[in-house]
Amino acid sequence: MSGIKTIWQYYWIRFTAAAQQDAERGEVSATTVVMAAALIALAIAVGALITSRVTSKANSLDLG
Repeated sequence: MSGIKTIWQYYWIRFTAAAQQDAERGEVSATTVVMAAALIALAIAVGALITSRVTSKANSLDLG
């Protein structure tokens, strides 16, 4: 168990160091790009869903 903990600590330190170095350089990692694209796609899907529901509700109203 101690070996796994040591390996985990090593990789965590390397990950945080790499993230800090990227932040200092102002670089955008591939993970950041993928996450941003996923959030944008989710926002578009939610917007389309809300628009379709509001439109269908508006079309079902009897105004006459």
